[in-house]
Amino acid sequence: MVDKNIYIVQGEICAVVGAIKRNSRWSTHTPLDEEQDPLLNSFCHLKETLNNIKELSDVEPNVFLRPFLEVVRSEDTTGPITGLALTSVNKFLSYGLIDANHEGAAESIENMADAVTHARFVGTDPASDEVVLMKILQVLRTLLLTPVGAHLTNESVCEIMQSCFRICFEMRLSELLRKSAEHTLVDMVQLLFSRLPQFKEEAKSFVGANMKKLKMRAGGMSESSKWKKQKRSPRPPRHMVRSASGLTDTSQPPTLSNNLSGGVPFMEEQPPGLPLSDSVASSISSPAADSGLDASSKATSREDLTDLEQSSSTATTPSSEPGRLETQGEAVQVERTQSASVESIPEVLEDRDSLAEQSDTASVHDMDYVNPRGVRFTQSTHKDGAALIPYGLPCLRELFRFLISLTNPHDRHNSDVMLHMGLQLLTVALEAAHIAPYQSLLCLVKDELCRHLFQLLSVDRINLYASSIRVCFLLFESMRGHLKFQLEMYLKKLMDIITSENAKMPYEMKEMALEAIVQLWRIPSFVTELYINYDCDYYCSNLFEDLTKLLSKNAFPVSGQLYTTHLLSLEALLTVIDSIEAHCQAKVLNSADQSDAVTPEVEGTGSRGTDTVIGERLANTTSTVKNGPEVEEKPACLPTSGHLMAERMSLGRQDQEEIELADKKAPKKPQRFSCCLPDSQELIEIKNKKKLLITGTEQFNQKPKKGIQFLQEKGLLSSPMDNNEVAQWLRENPRLDKKMIGEFVSDRKNMELLDSFVNTFTFQGLRIDEALRLYLEAFRLPGEAPVIQRLLETFTNNWHKVNGSPFMTDDAGFALAYAIIMLNTDQHNHNVRKQNIPMTVEQFKKNLKGVNGSKDFDQDMLEDIYNAIKNEEIVMPEEQTGLVKENYIWSVLLHRGASPEGIFLHVPAGSYDHDLFTMTWGPTIAALSYVFDKSLDDTIIQKAIAGFRKCAMIAAHYGFSDVFDNLIISLCKFTTLSSESIENLPTVFGSNSKAQVAAKTVFSLSHRHGDILREGWKNIMDSMLQLFRAELLPKVMVEVEDFVEPSGKISLQREETPSNRGESAVLSFVNWLTLSGAEQSGLRGPSTESQEAKQAAILCIKQCDPEKLITESKFLQLESLQELMKALISVTPDEETYDEEDAAFCLEMLLRIVLENRDRVSCVWQTVREYLYHLCVHETESCFLVERAVVGLLRLAIRLLRREDISSQVLLSLRLLLMMKPHVLSRVSREVAYGLHELLKTNAANIHCSDDWFTLFSLLECIGAGVKPPASLQVTTGPDNDTGAQSDSELPSYHTSEVNVDRGYTSDSEVYTEHGKSRMPRSITDVDVANSGWLVVGKDDLDVSKPVVTNPKPPTPPLVNQYSLTVGQDMGLHDTKSLIKCVESLSFIVRDAAHVTPENFELCVKTIRVFVEASLNGGYRTHEKKKSHKYDAKSSRLRKKPREKDGLSRRVKASNQRASRPHSDDEEDEGVPASYHTVSLQLLDLMHTLHTRAASIYSSWAEEQRHLEAAGRKIEANSQALWSSCWCPLLQGIAWLCCDARRQVRMQALTYLQRALLVHDLQTLDAVEWESCFNKVLFPLLTKLLENISPADVGGMEETRMRACTLLSKVFLQHLSPLLSLPTFAALWLTILDFMDKYMHAGSSDLLLEAIPESLKNMLLVMDTAGIFHSADSRTGYSDLWEITWERIDCFLPRLREELFKQAAMPEPVSSVPVESVAPPAPCPATPAPVVPTESMCPSRPESPQEPHTPSANGTERSSPVPHTTPPIPVPMKMNPSEVPATITQSPLILQPLASPLQVGVPPMSLPIILNPALIEATSPVPLLPGPRATDSGDTPEEQALS
Repeated sequence: MVDKNIYIVQGEICAVVGAIKRNSRWSTHTPLDEEQDPLLNSFCHLKETLNNIKELSDVEPNVFLRPFLEVVRSEDTTGPITGLALTSVNKFLSYGLIDANHEGAAESIENMADAVTHARFVGTDPASDEVVLMKILQVLRTLLLTPVGAHLTNESVCEIMQSCFRICFEMRLSELLRKSAEHTLVDMVQLLFSRLPQFKEEAKSFVGANMKKLKMRAGGMSESSKWKKQKRSPRPPRHMVRSASGLTDTSQPPTLSNNLSGGVPFMEEQPPGLPLSDSVASSISSPAADSGLDASSKATSREDLTDLEQSSSTATTPSSEPGRLETQGEAVQVERTQSASVESIPEVLEDRDSLAEQSDTASVHDMDYVNPRGVRFTQSTHKDGAALIPYGLPCLRELFRFLISLTNPHDRHNSDVMLHMGLQLLTVALEAAHIAPYQSLLCLVKDELCRHLFQLLSVDRINLYASSIRVCFLLFESMRGHLKFQLEMYLKKLMDIITSENAKMPYEMKEMALEAIVQLWRIPSFVTELYINYDCDYYCSNLFEDLTKLLSKNAFPVSGQLYTTHLLSLEALLTVIDSIEAHCQAKVLNSADQSDAVTPEVEGTGSRGTDTVIGERLANTTSTVKNGPEVEEKPACLPTSGHLMAERMSLGRQDQEEIELADKKAPKKPQRFSCCLPDSQELIEIKNKKKLLITGTEQFNQKPKKGIQFLQEKGLLSSPMDNNEVAQWLRENPRLDKKMIGEFVSDRKNMELLDSFVNTFTFQGLRIDEALRLYLEAFRLPGEAPVIQRLLETFTNNWHKVNGSPFMTDDAGFALAYAIIMLNTDQHNHNVRKQNIPMTVEQFKKNLKGVNGSKDFDQDMLEDIYNAIKNEEIVMPEEQTGLVKENYIWSVLLHRGASPEGIFLHVPAGSYDHDLFTMTWGPTIAALSYVFDKSLDDTIIQKAIAGFRKCAMIAAHYGFSDVFDNLIISLCKFTTLSSESIENLPTVFGSNSKAQVAAKTVFSLSHRHGDILREGWKNIMDSMLQLFRAELLPKVMVEVEDFVEPSGKISLQREETPSNRGESAVLSFVNWLTLSGAEQSGLRGPSTESQEAKQAAILCIKQCDPEKLITESKFLQLESLQELMKALISVTPDEETYDEEDAAFCLEMLLRIVLENRDRVSCVWQTVREYLYHLCVHETESCFLVERAVVGLLRLAIRLLRREDISSQVLLSLRLLLMMKPHVLSRVSREVAYGLHELLKTNAANIHCSDDWFTLFSLLECIGAGVKPPASLQVTTGPDNDTGAQSDSELPSYHTSEVNVDRGYTSDSEVYTEHGKSRMPRSITDVDVANSGWLVVGKDDLDVSKPVVTNPKPPTPPLVNQYSLTVGQDMGLHDTKSLIKCVESLSFIVRDAAHVTPENFELCVKTIRVFVEASLNGGYRTHEKKKSHKYDAKSSRLRKKPREKDGLSRRVKASNQRASRPHSDDEEDEGVPASYHTVSLQLLDLMHTLHTRAASIYSSWAEEQRHLEAAGRKIEANSQALWSSCWCPLLQGIAWLCCDARRQVRMQALTYLQRALLVHDLQTLDAVEWESCFNKVLFPLLTKLLENISPADVGGMEETRMRACTLLSKVFLQHLSPLLSLPTFAALWLTILDFMDKYMHAGSSDLLLEAIPESLKNMLLVMDTAGIFHSADSRTGYSDLWEITWERIDCFLPRLREELFKQAAMPEPVSSVPVESVAPPAPCPATPAPVVPTESMCPSRPESPQEPHTPSANGTERSSPVPHTTPPIPVPMKMNPSEVPATITQSPLILQPLASPLQVGVPPMSLPIILNPALIEATSPVPLLPGPRATDSGDTPEEQALS
């Protein structure tokens, strides 16, 4: 079967032949003779050939292409025929009929390129001619973009490009055609540069040799005429081919003029512009096979292709080993030798037109060339042995150079179209390829390209400006590592454009410049590189810093209106923030530091952006092509773009490894750094040094010596001056004034420095004019001749030396140097040129005749010097302007770039984020704030907020709290919360969406990064306070825990409620009167808009979730937490604007925060405690704030007591409450009562220490019973004494080591024991005082600072009577509910045996008695006083002073009263009696319970203690201990309630008392205890009952008195036997008789009159039976007692004796005298012995007051033979009479419960019931009291009498 491709070719033959025939017939009217016509003839031959084959591949491609190409070349064919032939060629290419693997493929492709680029045809009309040109473009595009195109040579590619450029730049062609050419070029450039990675840089020696052959010139350039028009030797011998591409000479045959257009006009006018190399045909026919040019030959007119081979990219020569040809379609593994690595080309290239030295390597074509498909091209393949080398780097370099030349704005030939085209194609080239690894291309970039681009930045044509910015971006994105100073210059230019004040400068240009910066800043790590390469380089500008400042400044609109430029500036700043934030996020995610993994690269691959890695990608994809199966030869559709096609090309591809290796050289390190990644500290040092250098430079530029001196002082230059160092500095510092350098080095004093300065140059190998040029660039040559001479002499000496003395003498060199300077002036100085004609080369030579040591210099050298100077001036610095100056500056820049200074360090992204952020945050936050403030556009606001968030995240990451504070403070301003007045706040905030966004941001940032917030807390708390005032906070935040409210919650926002009308109605009326009309209307009700706004505000705040700040505070770092608490404490407003509610709100937040942080409360406790101290203790009147502070303290205590570590401190802090002013404390008593109840209920088990119990019980007493707090705790504050809180350790110290020293009293057990007993050191508390025998009265009673030394005679403090039922506490008012609650708390403790401990037992007993007293008679005290002093806690809920703001009341409701919780009488009075009744009964029950359980409790404690080894102190469970610490006080308490005015309570109490006294446990008591029971319980009770306690209930009182008397006699009789053993029995008995007497006369009814005698009879009979009245010794047989008894009874029952004992009647007067003498002057003689009962109340010896905490010292080891037991009374102690000073300075205080003289019975009688024992002794002639019991010497008078 015949190959289908053959049919395609045959079809095309028919089409073309037919057209030719038709055309010739039309023009000549005769049919063509195929034999004669060469074109038809060749088609004819082809047909025959095709008919004889089966496969098209059997013939060489040239065979079937030749006839078509001849048609294209032929001058005689018309446009349409040429067009048909071109279409056919295009079709063959498209269908892939030319097999790239065929050995003739290269030749046929070369022919095709040649034919099409030199296509000829007879012009007809412009339109149809353009169609042909269009087809030419199409074929060229297809040719280059198909796989076989890889066979094209460098020259062909250049010609193809040139043809396209021609069409492109020919303005007479239609735009469509020109644009098509442009698109074709874009595709071609894309293809060529995409293939760049497949090519290799050739050896240096090849670079120069062939540059000339590939020069491309833009059409119409004058130079093109220089090129000789070359004739091609005929390919088909019959046909002439003209050399110029499609252009005809003027000598063209006249046949063309028949055409309508007279030929193709544009082609005629332009002289041929393409310097064509010899055509393929000619090279094939020339037999040259030498390996290159001779060194001597200049460019020959017929250059061979062989030269091309040297320069072609095939430096990777195939190995000489033959590749194995395998079956079609399989890959051939071709081994290649690696060529030596490419040497780098010097930065500043030599003159490219001069031929490079000949390479000594063998020429490429000495070896066979094997293409990648495995086809071997040996020299024998072609007739002449010249191999066709596929194109490579040379054509790319030439193309690149040409494109760059098109962008030169100073070239007058370059039209705008050309400039634009050049930029467009350069953009494509840079997009497609990574150029940096190719030195030959890189040096073009460094010099011409950058230069042209920067020049284009100053043109005013926006499109060129924009295109050049685009190219710049591509350059610096991928190659900044090689363009350090170019980048600096570029950025400076952009900055100039942005800041330009020039009115003509279009706004768009500024915008584009900013966009360019934003785009650059988006490149990863670009900003970091700027910072490290410029800001941290001594001699570069601070680019990053300056740009940041510029952008920040530029983000602030001058006019106040925001334009794009402002937003772009902001965006640039944000770009830095974005990238830093992304790195921080990544670090957070990885938490492994990335910088370890990445090493910085200085050059090469690392600098590529993502879009430039194409090269590598291609290298990878193509390598698979090389080795894998063959790419499908005839793809269904070829890739349409050059870039895609490049990936499929495989021919001519080189191995990439070496380039990659060269790229990955170890990174170079700038000298100023110690390593490639210096640390921040090093950079800071460099920056500081840089600042000093700049200052030094400025000083040098004014006065060199001064500058040097300054740098020496700062240690940057050594002192004394080191010439080499200074010279180096002068050379490397570009900021120095060149003129000053010149003056300084040429100074006669600095001759040595001049030598050093010249030595810094490397003149070796430079011609003298080149060296001089270099030298004179470094400074400004001064004008004085001697100075010039000095400078030049030093120079020539050095140059001569290093170059091996080429001249005869040193002077010869000096003369030549001088001559060069003169020549320079002569050639280029305008003033000289005006007067003279410039010197010629001959004159120059003549002037120097015989100067070289009387010989001549080398004439060629002089000629070269002359030309060099003539063509390029030696520019003296700071002398020229304009282009000359620009050129000079540019050359300096290139030199610097070539030096080590030009090293550009690449660093991993995120390396110096910390430093960058430190520099940018200020400007950025300022700009963000401004834009946020001014903008109304939502997206911009969102962008600003995103910026704030990112800054916050970075600040948090690096722990920059100052940044975060700054940010929060800025944002707080935008919330408008602090600036708006309260009245408008909800409306304003609710309707301002920006403020809401700001608020949400503030809160979410604080939630997220609260850890690093410091100062900012204050602003946030101010905002919270404003929200609170405006009532926008969520309900849950303004509701706080409360103990008293039934709901347990109370709102901090106090509003008037209808229930609280009372005074508030009046107030509101006054308010209404005082308000103006406008405000009234405001009061009527808010408008719907403002209601909506308020709703919006509330919703927004709800989303902000301010409460989270409190709940999440437990996660804050300690420092931040402390700042937050400080902020809350400091928010308390100043005096003028003081507002209780605000303070209360802040206090509440503070407390909540403490509770949230209970795990670490110890760290913040001190602060909170001091604040609470400040609030509670220093407050002189009660207010809402104090109430909240007190409640807060208790809440804290309740929650924190569970924490062992802090519980003791917390309990100690409860003493704050005792330090409060008593009247203030009483106002908050109910809160405290309820709080304490809660506290004890939840935490009683956690309280262990007696001090803590003391605090709690004291509190209970103070608030329940209105007892004054212990004086020792009261803080006296003068006006200036407000030193703030005391720490717990500063509280009056209770913990001292020696007891006796500071106890203020001595217990008598101590007096009685030999003072050697070891006692527990214990704390002095009021408890001791209260529980010992006497109560010390007086302000400084417990003044610790005055220790009392325990000696036998201590000073007596004034004492309070102990033998009374009262506790002796000074009680104030109490609040009923508080009392009830306190009693409840107390019963909670008592009822649970676990809570009664040795530490709190006695305190508990005492407190019960205090409450008994308070509840007596239904709280009579409180009620009496209430009448005069209306106690109303409402006032505590009042506002202190409404805050005035803007002359208006801050809130109308401010002055309204708070709906107070009823603390008081109003609705309570009805319930009071009932509640007091309950309380009293409750207390009775408690006392009874304790009384009955005491014995078992104590014994269990004692038992427990026995098991504990190290017992702190001994717990005794004996009856003495029990009596003193427990039974006696409890009985006194019960007895006191027997005196209650309420009958039920009295009766109940009496019943309890009776039970208690007769209880079985008490039987164990001995006589002394029973005596004290009479003295301390029964006698005081009877005394009290004599008063008119309940006038209303006469009958009840009678009954009570009767029961009391009965009880007395019962007890007396029950314990008669032990009592008899008492020495004071007589006194006791007489006292009982006394009471009988009084009670007889006490009642109004007969009840007592009948009952008393009966009781008395009973007692007398029993006593008589017991034989007490009998005495064997006395004469009557009766004892003295009998006498005294009847003497007393006869006073009130004269007949009793006769009734009972008729037998013994005694004479009356016997004992009347002593009795008379005993009594003090009494009002009535009928009541003789008032003192005796009193005496009898004093037991035989002082009771030893029980030390409550040391029962062991209760006097069990007394020296008295009688077994005394001590009745312990939790009431003050009394002194032993022997210790009382002889003179009593202060009259003893007698406790008279109602403070009125007792009127008992009918005869009035004064009855001081309990006296100071000293007084008794002083007034009694009968010494009833014994002497000191220690000796027990004395007996009582009764005993003496009896004896």
